[in-house]
Amino acid sequence: MRLFVFHHAGGSHLMYRNWPALFPADWQVRIPDAPGRGVLTLVEPIEDATALARHFLQELDGELTGRFAFFGHSMGCTTAYELTRLLLAEGRTPPVWLGLSGRAAPHPGRTGRPFWHLLPDAELRRRIAELGGTPSAVLDEPELWEFLAAAIRSDLKMSETWDPVWPPAPLAVPLSVFGGRGDGVSPPWRLAAWSEASEHFLGLHLFDGGHFYFLDDPAPLAALITREAVRAVHRGSASGAGTLTQ
Repeated sequence: MRLFVFHHAGGSHLMYRNWPALFPADWQVRIPDAPGRGVLTLVEPIEDATALARHFLQELDGELTGRFAFFGHSMGCTTAYELTRLLLAEGRTPPVWLGLSGRAAPHPGRTGRPFWHLLPDAELRRRIAELGGTPSAVLDEPELWEFLAAAIRSDLKMSETWDPVWPPAPLAVPLSVFGGRGDGVSPPWRLAAWSEASEHFLGLHLFDGGHFYFLDDPAPLAALITREAVRAVHRGSASGAGTLTQ
């Protein structure tokens, strides 16, 4: 199995750099960076979800063969979902399993949603700090913040302006959803709405914690990802909806 892990808004592969050791020895775990960070620091960040999916389609082209799976957290959830849709639309091999974490399902027509990417610096840093997941050095050091702020705001803009057709045509790809019971940004009831996005919904799996529920110990999440991906492979093309597991 080749597992692609897509990072959150303002993040990079660095938060997930220890993840490969948590999966079976015969799995290959890839953690690609979006433009504007990592080895792509000098590349202009992408502010459109479809464009970002096309970027990864081109970057990962030769690796999207055989048995592979996607997992994305927060913004990475959007990336994984859109890349799956793009592969199917182009008649290419889709992932054997799709894992979506910490991202509420789209809710067309919802008004009053906050746009963090438009907030003043001080307020934006405060809200990001409350979420956790971003080192305090990034938020407290003016020079480092100035260096990374453009990528963070671009990521947030992409996530906050993403407005796909919903409910969608269900994907013919097994789908599992993950989140924190205390996540105020993506509460469980909105995570559950992802069940509409797949013909083979495998369930909602909740952990104690907030938006970055896995940060202190990612091992339980990695074990569940492994179980769900293997379950999807064994399930094959069987039909039927999954259950919500609390």
